[in-house]
Amino acid sequence: MVAESRHSRMVTRTVDLRSDSVTKPTEAMRAAMANAEVDDDVFGHDPSALRLETEMAKIMGKEAALFVPSGTMSNLISVLVHCSIRGSEVILGNKSHIHIYENGGISTIGGVHPRSVKNNEDGTMDIDLIEAAIRDPRGEIVYPTTRLICLENSHTSCGGRCLSVEYTDRVGALAKKHGLKLHIDGARIFNASVALGVPVSRLVQDADSVSVCLSKGLGAPVGSVIVGSKSFVAKARILRKTLGGGMRQVGVLCAAALVAVQENVSKLEDDHKKAKMLAEGLNRIKGLRVNVAAVETNIVYFDVVKGAAEKLCKNLEQHGILIMQESPIRCV
Repeated sequence: MVAESRHSRMVTRTVDLRSDSVTKPTEAMRAAMANAEVDDDVFGHDPSALRLETEMAKIMGKEAALFVPSGTMSNLISVLVHCSIRGSEVILGNKSHIHIYENGGISTIGGVHPRSVKNNEDGTMDIDLIEAAIRDPRGEIVYPTTRLICLENSHTSCGGRCLSVEYTDRVGALAKKHGLKLHIDGARIFNASVALGVPVSRLVQDADSVSVCLSKGLGAPVGSVIVGSKSFVAKARILRKTLGGGMRQVGVLCAAALVAVQENVSKLEDDHKKAKMLAEGLNRIKGLRVNVAAVETNIVYFDVVKGAAEKLCKNLEQHGILIMQESPIRCV
């Protein structure tokens, strides 16, 4: 709510649209954290962590799951498990989060070479371009060895667009044809599931591993989960320790994350409706332009007339509305 007078403007509530990562824990989450059963998770004994991991594996339709501190770590671990030999190559989108926003960790820490393929506006990569990017094994004397394909669903830099089951299945079939693994960066996979009306387990059926962020739209204070086979997660657990992600009595965090999964997935549809409403409203304002049809989940990108972005962001902040000053501007 914003209260105004002729001479002063007093903000009584802040609306923070910078990201879906700026949530605050609910009372139910705080209560769960206060009462969480804990033990040493590095030894695999924390009951709250085990409860969350068991539930996430079941929801995602995979054998096992592992709680990690962040989405960046979850993707890094997943890539390193699949590409354990230095000089391996991963095929990913040129606008993917792993490629742009994760500090180049797969290269600097893992010695993995990224081969980017153009992302279309809907977040997909053309199947024929993916296949063309797979290295010919006969050229291994000079080429890196392709071992992994990465998809992102929903796709952040493409405006939260969703990859369909049919598309993901085709990429999965291509990976199997060439003996490659498929990893899905599912930071917002529950948003994609809700928007498409498809169970999340079906969306990731063909994936060998999936990273799922619990601290974005689901609202947990910290953490992501990696899911995959038992052997994959066993290797991931070792890498988590190597990267400093073994957090002992982590059940305090996992208890809040379990509440997020159980209570907040059903609320994502409302987020999507609000995002669409915001997009339609912004599009009616002179000087702003939004591709309303492209708003499928909880992310809205819009263009402003040249040179007006900084002024707009500052003006909105004075009214208690926070947005990211990017080009185009992003609201989540």
